[in-house]
Amino acid sequence: MTTTSPPDLRRSPLGHAYAARLAGPVRDGDPAAAARDDADLTLAYRGRLLSGPAFLGADERAALTADLRTVYGLLRSLPERLFGGSVTALAEAVGMTAGQTALTARSARTGALHPLGRADLYHDGGRFKLLEFNITSALGGFENADINRAMLAYPPLREFVGQHGLGYRDTLGCMVQTMLAEGAATLPTGRPPVVAVVDTVDNFAIVGPRLRVLAAKLAGYGVEGIACHLGEFTYPDGRPRVAGRTVDIVLRYFLPEDLTDPVAAQLEPLLTAVERGRVCLVSRLDAELYGNKGTLAMLSDERHREEFDAAERACLDRLLPWTRYVRPHVTDLGGTRVDLLSYAVARQDDLVLKPTLLHGGSGVVAGWRAGAADWERQVAAAMDGPYVVQHRVRPVAEPFPDGAGGVRDQFLNWGLYLSEPGAHAEDGYAGGFVRGSADPDVGVVSVGDGARVGCVFHSG
Repeated sequence: MTTTSPPDLRRSPLGHAYAARLAGPVRDGDPAAAARDDADLTLAYRGRLLSGPAFLGADERAALTADLRTVYGLLRSLPERLFGGSVTALAEAVGMTAGQTALTARSARTGALHPLGRADLYHDGGRFKLLEFNITSALGGFENADINRAMLAYPPLREFVGQHGLGYRDTLGCMVQTMLAEGAATLPTGRPPVVAVVDTVDNFAIVGPRLRVLAAKLAGYGVEGIACHLGEFTYPDGRPRVAGRTVDIVLRYFLPEDLTDPVAAQLEPLLTAVERGRVCLVSRLDAELYGNKGTLAMLSDERHREEFDAAERACLDRLLPWTRYVRPHVTDLGGTRVDLLSYAVARQDDLVLKPTLLHGGSGVVAGWRAGAADWERQVAAAMDGPYVVQHRVRPVAEPFPDGAGGVRDQFLNWGLYLSEPGAHAEDGYAGGFVRGSADPDVGVVSVGDGARVGCVFHSG
């Protein structure tokens, strides 16, 4: 079914202009054909690609990037602002286990931590709203620019991009730029740096093929990449080696939920090497604290409002939906103390329940897609645990070509990247991608739930 959005909810003038360009008889074939023919993109997205790109205007990109940089800084400052400088206290507050907390606090004392993350956002028709901020090196999206390049094989899009002076950022280039800045102290002279892209033994059995793609792509940026798991490291001279090659930087893909006792044992010699300055770990384990869903609840909570200045509060008001830890009593949108279970039951269609320590949409319960009894049971079971409840953000419909000369609405989850500012990203904006669903009531817009993936072009 072909639909169009109400004019007052049209976020993207460029998107509507591009859809209008393609109105009428279909021409020049399939716009996503080149992307579907790309083996790396097929591995990543299984051919589930949108029929066109999403567009960011120059002003909205600049404003959003500035707000994301502000929020990143606020998240990094939470130990000092709320916990007397203690990373351990923050880790305990977001629900990490004792073992995870000890490893995270230990890692926080080593090296540098430069901006690197992906903001997951919906646009509600008025502005972008930040659902999650994944601050970690364990990010997808290194193929983003490949989607842009493949889409430009479609002549109407190539003409439109040229006419409007549009561009895109190379997300992987920005990641490498950040990685090399973070690992500057361990970079060798006289040879390219060796970067090991590392996950746990169990995870690597699943994601190894994709991590091998990432390792191979690093060669295009003057870096020698190796994809491996933690069990492949040896430490003959205190430095990690893989297949006889000395590693200068470890690009971490394992997450806090992976840090079981066996994994911790394999991680121990690596952390020792990091502490002795023999190798750089990108990114430090404490990055996961700042990208935790619970830390967004801390920024959103009315009780902490006086910890931020007027400009910071204005940024949070623009960007964050109401988010609270699942506790017996919280403050509502107006700052009034309320019973959370009663509040959640009365507003089920407007709330989503999220675990703080899981990723990829795992454990998320959308109130509007749950039965009343099940919703009440889930919220009650989450009480005083590592969970947050967040006000629903309803994404505005955005136009995409339907392949038949019309327009099909898509509801987008925007994944926009923030990195170390530099040659690849002078303002820190590091490109992005979108996941689109035709269902306006979708709980989580993700590839695992049937969403399709598209690239992002920006103006300015």
